[in-house]
Amino acid sequence: MQAQSPGIDRRPTGAGGVNSLLTEPAPVRWLLTGLALAFLALFLVIPLVSVFAQALEKGLGTYLESISEPDAWNAIRLTLLIAAISVPLNLVFGIAAAWAIAKFQFRGKSLLITLIDLPFSVSPVISGLIYVLLFGQQGWLGPWLVGHDIRIIFAVPGIVLATIFVTFPFVARELIPLMQEQGTEEEQAALLLGASGWQTFFRVTLPNVIWGVLYGVILCNARAMGEFGAVSVVSGHIRGLTNTVPLHVEILYNEYNFAAAFAVASLLALLALVTLAAKTFVEWKSNQVRALVETDAEIGENPA
Repeated sequence: MQAQSPGIDRRPTGAGGVNSLLTEPAPVRWLLTGLALAFLALFLVIPLVSVFAQALEKGLGTYLESISEPDAWNAIRLTLLIAAISVPLNLVFGIAAAWAIAKFQFRGKSLLITLIDLPFSVSPVISGLIYVLLFGQQGWLGPWLVGHDIRIIFAVPGIVLATIFVTFPFVARELIPLMQEQGTEEEQAALLLGASGWQTFFRVTLPNVIWGVLYGVILCNARAMGEFGAVSVVSGHIRGLTNTVPLHVEILYNEYNFAAAFAVASLLALLALVTLAAKTFVEWKSNQVRALVETDAEIGENPA
């Protein structure tokens, strides 16, 4: 008879395969679950419901009028334009940076990773002030830009630059661990079979991380359309010209036009809900693909 090691509980596990000794008592589980639900209700559900309730407080007609008036439409169009420019640029940068960091060894790799994380540690307001220092009329390049009639600060280019700065880590940071986990075996096999670098990337690397790419793009787009701090500094708050949706909400609120402010803010709340739904779908699809790949790998290692 084989002796049992001391201190190891070999009794059958309970429901779900979890040892009963390692499971918290039912009152503790209920308490923790209740606290989590109460926290979510207090800081997430109630604020969202309040936004929509305030937006529709004066009726659907007032709501539709608030989001269809010219200044609101200009803010919506500008927000969509900024996202349409910054998200593709961040997508290209994120894929290139993640590919280089995960697949190659080179000098300055740690520095590149640190720079990618920089926007997470720098206040968006500070990033906006950096662009004012560089491109403002009293900035380092300001006199030259004024002499050549080029406007960056208090114009669309400045908003684009500020948005790109605060959003460029999202795609890269999503792809780097994913590409590192996958390793380089498949790429090396493709190269040995005669594939070029671009063929290897588009036929091997990119299909393996496509759901991670979509996940990063969703987060990047949500941040780009909802950014306030950096955009507020470089935009100049020119109504109808450089106001994005968050800035337009601030102006309406400061003018005590609460119905219109909450109506426009509800568009951002809808964006958050759509982003959450898309994020959940991408995570679910990504987990399905990963489970399928792991199953195929197990079958390959242990053929019947």
